[in-house]
Amino acid sequence: MKSFKDKVAVITGAGSGIGRHLSILLKEAGASVAICDVNETTLRDTEKILDKYNTKTSVHLADVSSKTTVKVLTENILREHKNVDMLFNNAGVTVNDSFEDTTEQNWDWVIETNLHAVINLTRCFLPILKRQDEAAIVNLSSIFGMITVPNQSAYHVTKFGVRGFSEALSKELSNTNVSVHCVHPGHIGTNIVSNARMTSGPKQNDALQRIMSKLLPIGTSQREMSEFFKKYGMHPSRAANIILNGIKRNKKRIFVGLDAKLMDISQRISPMHYEKLFPIFTLPITILRNKKPLK
Repeated sequence: MKSFKDKVAVITGAGSGIGRHLSILLKEAGASVAICDVNETTLRDTEKILDKYNTKTSVHLADVSSKTTVKVLTENILREHKNVDMLFNNAGVTVNDSFEDTTEQNWDWVIETNLHAVINLTRCFLPILKRQDEAAIVNLSSIFGMITVPNQSAYHVTKFGVRGFSEALSKELSNTNVSVHCVHPGHIGTNIVSNARMTSGPKQNDALQRIMSKLLPIGTSQREMSEFFKKYGMHPSRAANIILNGIKRNKKRIFVGLDAKLMDISQRISPMHYEKLFPIFTLPITILRNKKPLK
């Protein structure tokens, strides 16, 4: 897809972070957008930012973890826009806890939001996308869809799942007009930590986490970790720009940030010991990362 002009894009998790900036950049490029989020306040904030653009914006307060809600959402978007050319499955949540200590409710929350929503939204919109001259499905996986760390088991299940689903779907749709893109962001300054469900501070039960906590001001409380995540991450506007450029270049896997690219290489070179390489390049990347908004 070389141009986004006159396209219609559905973006979940559009209330903040990457989703918000995807919406802004797509509007700047001449697209219409259907923005979706579970947080009405941040969703309306995004709507206000988009007001200055001439193309259409529809606003949908929706919890995409619900299959019933996804079906209603699809109907509402089609009623507003008639067609859809691009689907951005961007909404994501996490829980910071060991598998044994993660409640069934929290486990289901992550699985349903991060994985089932991607599958259900794709199932609903794929027939519409196939009617267009060209269309795209963009699924947000993560650097944690390539590597693993303790206390993120639910998140890893979903992000590895999104990666596998995207790669299989891409092969199935290879002879159609629909391209499938799997995005692997590294450390991006979003709200995912502040919105996470955390029963305690970081559990430094492996060597990597102990080293990282000594090298970087990660903090111990959720507030401190959230501030670190936002302050030292790539600005989400830059992440959104990388994603859209990757779509234009028809890249099946889009790595966002040098950390994501290096982790992809390291787990290919040493799939059993990549975590030993992580601290070596994480500190300089964190310090040197461009944290300023896209101009």
